[in-house]
Amino acid sequence: MVRTVGIGHQNFEVIRLKNNFYIDKTHFIKEWWEADDNVTLIARPRRFGKTLNMSMLEKFFSVKYAGRSELFEDLSIWKDEKYQKLQGTYPVISLSFANVKESDYEGTRRTVNRIIEDIYNKNIFLLDGDLLTENEKIYYQSITSDMEEGTATWALHKMTDFLSRYYRKKVIILLDEYDTPMQEAYVNDYWDELTVFIRSLFNSTFKTNPYLERAIMTGITRVSKESIFSDLNNLEVVTTTSEKYENAFGFTEEEVFAALDEFGISDKKEDVKRWYDGFTFGSKMDIYNPWSVINYLNKGKLRTYWANTSSNGLIGKLLREGSADIKQTFERLLAGESFVTEIDEQIIYDQLSTKKNAIWSLLLASGYLKVCGTKFVEETGRIYYELSLTNKEVRIMFENMIRDWFSESAHYNAFIRALLLGDIDAMNDYMNEITQSMFSYFDTGRKPSKKEPERFYHGFVLGLMAELADRYTITSNRESGFGRYDVMLEPKEQGADAVILEFKVQNERYEDQLSDTVEAALKQIEEKNYEAVLISNGIQKEHIRKYGFAFCGNEVLIGC
Repeated sequence: MVRTVGIGHQNFEVIRLKNNFYIDKTHFIKEWWEADDNVTLIARPRRFGKTLNMSMLEKFFSVKYAGRSELFEDLSIWKDEKYQKLQGTYPVISLSFANVKESDYEGTRRTVNRIIEDIYNKNIFLLDGDLLTENEKIYYQSITSDMEEGTATWALHKMTDFLSRYYRKKVIILLDEYDTPMQEAYVNDYWDELTVFIRSLFNSTFKTNPYLERAIMTGITRVSKESIFSDLNNLEVVTTTSEKYENAFGFTEEEVFAALDEFGISDKKEDVKRWYDGFTFGSKMDIYNPWSVINYLNKGKLRTYWANTSSNGLIGKLLREGSADIKQTFERLLAGESFVTEIDEQIIYDQLSTKKNAIWSLLLASGYLKVCGTKFVEETGRIYYELSLTNKEVRIMFENMIRDWFSESAHYNAFIRALLLGDIDAMNDYMNEITQSMFSYFDTGRKPSKKEPERFYHGFVLGLMAELADRYTITSNRESGFGRYDVMLEPKEQGADAVILEFKVQNERYEDQLSDTVEAALKQIEEKNYEAVLISNGIQKEHIRKYGFAFCGNEVLIGC
């Protein structure tokens, strides 16, 4: 009998009792326990089973679930008698920062306080009897959403003390989505305030805590040690490039294909692979996005399920406002190419807009890029990663994101129509309207400069690639310094016109007017014989249109 696919369930107990579709990941319990690490930080993309695995650990270890063999007895962990005896034998504190998404520091602190207050309320039985002293009972009752920072930062530490005394056993702590408030702090400009608070909370909870048995934190990123982990020297970090627990999050190809067989859609394996495969954890290739696979099993349609579960606001901001180099690299990614770079897996949020390669590290950690290969240079000790977009679903997500950059501009859509029609007057009118209204949108870094329009024009080319990719093969060929930037639109429909665009910045020493720059751009198209590749592909010369774009700041002149 085919199991029911329940969408959105993250509670292990509910899934098991309802016999919902579930892929056995209980081997993670044994792997983690036998690794015997004091504090483990696991970074995986969103919707990759982190919350469900943390729920699974809670139900397995917590004394509150002692004797619940029905949750595990037909799973791999129950084959080991040692683990049957271990089930339900530890006090567990389980909490999540997934919903800590406030726009300011005070709101964030109060939300974290409420999460801690809820833990105290759930263990209110500790106030009974004489386990706690009178002063400790007073402290217990002071844990509220309005408590002071000093009280809050020690609250989890004190709770482990109370629970360990009650159960006479050290405590396991499970913290899910630890980095969500850190991302919100970066986007909303209260990073410094929050890091001081979180650093103190983590230090008392995970380092200076004799009542802690062991702990797991999960998140999307590995926030830099200097930010919040500076005092934690007992931290085992497992990132997407680590081999540890490489099968525990996400679905392997074997697991996905077995599920497709179970649901009688074995003939869809290649489609599902093209859309949802491509993630790599450690040395394990062909990891599938579980959220999309489950939704596909439920609905039977290939769609962008995972890519649409988040606003991706931070990613969009970093790409849109990124340098010309970042946008050039992204052009290659959208065209199906890869590139090679160094990666620093310690994400330094307050340096994301300035530190070289930081955005690629974030995109890799978030699951939007995959590792195609690595190269270790022994002389320098550096590792270089070859990266590409993960799969079709991710590519579609980015195309939609880039379209949204221009979606509110009627001028942009009108420019596209004018370009396709070859209406040079309309192209000039609409292009100048676009630059006037959107120039700063692409150049809001810490040191914006409207004398360097590369950010806008590379964003504009990305917009062309996203908007016209179904009708044209779009390629770009550029030299450093923006001295030359030609864009070629090769039609997929036979008989349609091809288009060559050449962008040039006015050189006021040699070009008195923008019209001189236009002529220089058109002359370069001819001298460099850019049309040769189109002619070799069978496009007739009379079906090749050539345009020179000249600009000075946000003023544009287009000629042909």
